[in-house]
Amino acid sequence: MEKPMTMVNIHEAKTQFSRLLEAVAAGESVTIARAGKPVARLVRYDEDGRERRLGFLAGHGSVPDDFDDLEDDRIAALFGDGDAASA
Repeated sequence: MEKPMTMVNIHEAKTQFSRLLEAVAAGESVTIARAGKPVARLVRYDEDGRERRLGFLAGHGSVPDDFDDLEDDRIAALFGDGDAASA
């Protein structure tokens, strides 16, 4: 359960940063304010615990051999078929 939120001004946040981090680690949320208006919030960082793997979709799809040439004619027509390059 998250503890109540604390609001501190920038000066207090700078001078009490270690204490504020301890409070955040214990579950408290800390709002940092400038001239009484909130500008930032410190909250505990919780990793989601999921391992991220490169290539996790390997084998679930394919790229055709002619991928780079797909729709060449249509794209060339949209861009004037090279007419601007010869002008």
